[in-house]
Amino acid sequence: MQSSVVLIVEDDSDINNMLADLLMSSDYEVASAFSGTEALLCMEKNHYDLVLLDLMLPGMSGEKVLERICSDFHVPTIILSSKDSKDGRLECMRNGADDYITKPFDNDELLVRMEVVIRRYQNATDASGGSLKYKELTINRNTFTAQLNHSPIILTKREFQILELLMGCPNKVFTKDNIYESVWNEEFMGEDNAVNVHVSNIRNKLAKINPDGKYIKTVWGIGFKME
Repeated sequence: MQSSVVLIVEDDSDINNMLADLLMSSDYEVASAFSGTEALLCMEKNHYDLVLLDLMLPGMSGEKVLERICSDFHVPTIILSSKDSKDGRLECMRNGADDYITKPFDNDELLVRMEVVIRRYQNATDASGGSLKYKELTINRNTFTAQLNHSPIILTKREFQILELLMGCPNKVFTKDNIYESVWNEEFMGEDNAVNVHVSNIRNKLAKINPDGKYIKTVWGIGFKME
């Protein structure tokens, strides 16, 4: 069975290294980031099964990082923080954290709670009703994950939603109005270039994995469909 990949976001190098050693000894693959900005850059380039996130980070706060994870990456996240106020814990959970563990923590408890969160997401991934497939491209609507030729594709929330819309009815041509109003939930004014930019980004990400593949077709004067 393939090891789960965990991103540790912790600016204290001693704690970061301790967590990395603990996880690797338990057969996890590990990557480390020491700031919120670094963490987001890592997530733009790589797929992770779980994020362990400290809140008190230099520059961008952990709360802001959590917001970006939930809006753009949809990766399960456990907060590890010395902040122990009830209101703070509840706020993080409301904003998308899957668990909240207060420092100092018991290593065995951390490992068990990580396993629970990862298993919950993997079970959702295995639910067949959440999957869409087109050629070699697969997306899972329960976990907001996408794969091409079994290689993960890192999509933003809106890129995922556009791909989900097109793959849901692969023979239908969607106008820019259709796409914009479905994804942005706003009336399309006919001037916004956002749809073109996001479709271009999706194509570029697919091309990096399969340069010869054709997946999204431009129907000139109308919009887009799966090719």
